[in-house]
Amino acid sequence: MNTLKQNQHIRNIAIIAHVDHGKTTLVDNMFKQSGVFREGQDVDERVMDSMDLERERGITIAAKNCAVLHDGVKINIIDTPGHADFGGEVERSLSMAEGAILLVDASEGPLPQTRFVLKKALEAGLAIIVCINKIDRKDARPSEVLDEVYDLLIDLDASEDQLDFPLLYTIGKLGVSKAAPEDADGDLSLLFKTIVKEVPPPSYDEQEPFQMLVSDLGYSDYLGRLAVGKVFNGVVKSNESLVCLNDAGEAVPLKVSKLQVYEGMGYQEVKEVGPGDIVVLSGIEDVKIGDTICTKEHPKPLPRITVDEPTVSMRFGINTSPFAGREGKLVQSRVIRDRLLKETLLNVAIKVEETEEKDSFVVKGRGEFQMAILIETMRREGFELTIGRPEVIFKTKDGKRQEPMEKVFIDCEETFMGVVTEKLSMRKGKMLNLVNNGKGRVRMEFSIPSRGLIGYRDEFLTDTKGTGIMNSLYAGYGDYCGDIPGRFSGALVADRQGVAVAYALFNLEPRGRLFCVPGDPVYEGMIVGENNRDNDIDVNPCKTKKLTNMRASGKDDAVVLTPVLPMTLEKAIHFIKEDECVEVTPQSIRLRKAVLSARDRHSMAGAAKKKKQMS
Repeated sequence: MNTLKQNQHIRNIAIIAHVDHGKTTLVDNMFKQSGVFREGQDVDERVMDSMDLERERGITIAAKNCAVLHDGVKINIIDTPGHADFGGEVERSLSMAEGAILLVDASEGPLPQTRFVLKKALEAGLAIIVCINKIDRKDARPSEVLDEVYDLLIDLDASEDQLDFPLLYTIGKLGVSKAAPEDADGDLSLLFKTIVKEVPPPSYDEQEPFQMLVSDLGYSDYLGRLAVGKVFNGVVKSNESLVCLNDAGEAVPLKVSKLQVYEGMGYQEVKEVGPGDIVVLSGIEDVKIGDTICTKEHPKPLPRITVDEPTVSMRFGINTSPFAGREGKLVQSRVIRDRLLKETLLNVAIKVEETEEKDSFVVKGRGEFQMAILIETMRREGFELTIGRPEVIFKTKDGKRQEPMEKVFIDCEETFMGVVTEKLSMRKGKMLNLVNNGKGRVRMEFSIPSRGLIGYRDEFLTDTKGTGIMNSLYAGYGDYCGDIPGRFSGALVADRQGVAVAYALFNLEPRGRLFCVPGDPVYEGMIVGENNRDNDIDVNPCKTKKLTNMRASGKDDAVVLTPVLPMTLEKAIHFIKEDECVEVTPQSIRLRKAVLSARDRHSMAGAAKKKKQMS
C-alpha cells in the first residue's frame, strides 16, 4: 500500500547561479515583497551575505537558509554559493530542497559555474525553474541565452520533464518578474506563484518514524551547537528524547532543548515540527553534517550527504618567524588544530590530516580560493600561521599517475589571444574550442591540469590588462601531463633583522620588484622582492648611507621609490615556490624562506648539488 503523502503547506527551493548573476539581490526583494520587513524599515543590500568577506568580495561563500510566506504556503529559500571551490556548500544545501531556481544573466548567459551547480541540481532530481535575470541590461539577449540554457541542459543529460521547465524573466534589483520580456513590469508575485505551482511539496511516509538529515551546523552562545536539516518523516516535539546516528553507526542520545524553524532572516521557536520543514535543533554537541537524527525506538539512518573528493592540499603550521606572537593572539599549534577541526565540522568539503611534525597540519579542499578564504577568516579571528604552497592531490589508477584536470573558459580581446594561448600551452593546456564573432573579443576553452592554474590568474589579468575574464570548472582526474615550469624569477632575501631603509631599497630596485617599503620590519630569510633573474640573492634592505664630515660636491637628491602594490593573500600563495612559505598575521602578510638562515640554505643547496652530480 502506498503510504507516501505530501505536505502542501511547504516548498523548499534552492537558488543556483554563477557568481554575480544576482541570486542574493533577488532574495532581498523576495523578502521585501513577502512582508518580512516592516514598511519604512532600513534594510542593507544583500542581507543574506552576512559574512564580512562576502560583503567585501560581493560573492556568496556559505549557503544560508531563510523563509517567506505566500498565500499560506511557507517557502524555505536556500541561497547557495556560485563558485566551484565551495561545491561542498552546494551539495549539502541541495539535500534540503525539492526544487531549484536557475538564475542566468541575460547578457552573459550560462557560465562555467552555472554548469557546475546545475549539474548537482539535476543529479539530485530537483524541479528546475529558469529565471533569465537582468533583462534591463543594454546588452541583454534573452532569446539567445534561452537557447544556451537548453543546450546546457541537453549537454548535462537532463530528462524530458526537466527540459520542460517553467520560464520567467526577472529584474532582481527592481523586484520584477514576468512571463515575457515585452510584458509590463510587475512584482515578484508571478515568481512566488510559479514556485508554489511547479515545485513539488515535500513527500513523506506517514508510517515511518521521525527522521531528520543534518545538512548544516550552527552555534549559539546561549544554546550551544545547532543542527540544521530537513525533516524527512515523522514529527518532533520540544524536549523529546532522540538519538543521533553518526558515521560510525553509533546512536548518541540527545534531548531537544529548543525547536526552531526559519521565519524571514531569523528563527521562530515552535513546540512541534512536521515532515518537509527545515528545522533547527539545539541540545546536541557531538553532531556532524550527514548524521541522521531519529527516535530511540526506531533508529533508521538516511543516506549520508556525499561530496566530491578534495583536489588541493596546503600545509598550515605555527608562525616560526622571529616576529611570531607580535600581532596575533592565537599562535599555539593546539589552538590552530582545534580551529581547523571546527572548520571540518561546518564545511564537508575540507579535510584535516596530522603530520609527523606536531606543529603543522595538511588541509585538503576543492581549490586554492577556498583555502584563501579559510586563511583570511582565521587571520581576522586573530590567528598567526605559516602557510605552504598549494599542491594538487595525485592518484594512481591502473599503475598510472593521475592528476585533477580543469576546463578553463577565457573571454578576452582578440589582441591578447596569442599571449594567453602561449602561457596556457606552457602550463600543459590544450585548446578545445575557439569562438571569434568578429566583434573584437574571443572565447576560448582549454583543458589544463589544476596545478597549471596555480599562480596563473594574476598573470592572466596582467597579460590582458585587466580586461580578460577567466572561469574554470573541475573536470575530474586525467593522466599526468608531465612537469610544468614554475616561477622563472628568483627572490631577493633579507640577510639580517632590522627596518627597511629608503636608501637601501632605492639601490635594490634595479635588481627586481620590491615587496616592502621604508619602515617595514624585516628579518633574515624574509623575501623582500622578486629578482629579475632565476636565482635567489641575499640582500641588505637595512643598509644606510655612510655619513662623513666631508661635504658632498652636490646636494643629495631626495630618494624617490617606485610605488609598491600591497601583497594580498592570493598573490602571496600564488607567488611562493616549494622552499618558500607565507607568514600570515592579523596585520601583515610576509613572504619568507622555509629555512631562514642563509648559511643553512647555502649548505643545503650545496649538498643537493653534490648529490645530483654523484647520481
